[in-house]
Amino acid sequence: MVQPGTRQAGGTPMMGLMLDRHGWLKPHGQVQCRPSPNYDKRPAGVDPTLLVLHNISLPPGQFGKKHIVDFFLNRLNFNEHPWFENVRSLKVSAHFLIDREGTITQFVSTRHRAWHAGVSSFNGREKCNDFSIGIELEGTDTQPYTDEQYYALKRLTQVIRARHTLKAVRGHEHIAPGRKTDPGPAFKWRRYAREGQWLLRQLPQP
Repeated sequence: MVQPGTRQAGGTPMMGLMLDRHGWLKPHGQVQCRPSPNYDKRPAGVDPTLLVLHNISLPPGQFGKKHIVDFFLNRLNFNEHPWFENVRSLKVSAHFLIDREGTITQFVSTRHRAWHAGVSSFNGREKCNDFSIGIELEGTDTQPYTDEQYYALKRLTQVIRARHTLKAVRGHEHIAPGRKTDPGPAFKWRRYAREGQWLLRQLPQP
């Protein structure tokens, strides 16, 4: 729980951030829930132990539009931009999206499997969707992420770790090397490690 007087970078308070027993955040001013149809059950007895960080922008390099949400809800209007033809056949989702202003949108319960990692492996274990939680940051590999995003990511990490026993965090680039490059060199891993209180052994190695 944020203490009275604690404010997000940019001056907006982020109050009462917590996951309920069903794996959903309670909506409020900076948190919204938009359930995606793109999910399924995790394998029996599997609880998420890995956090995976991504980035996304639609069209690439353009921020502040509704296209990411529409994409995860299978509502993207492919006529709005020629680039959207590249993702027409995809049905994907993430558990959470953090936009440039630090607003968190949840699409899938943390108890369920979101379709964010694709072909992937971690420590010799394939199909990372089975045992991971995916967070998308609105951005690109090379453009700096905002202070608001780092603050929201820190708070979100705290509440996820209070509900699930996360043992490690990786970027999409680390679990799908050669295929994915996000969150890219613009992401400040040292800052996130400090703010998210991760141990060095839980982080991607240089």
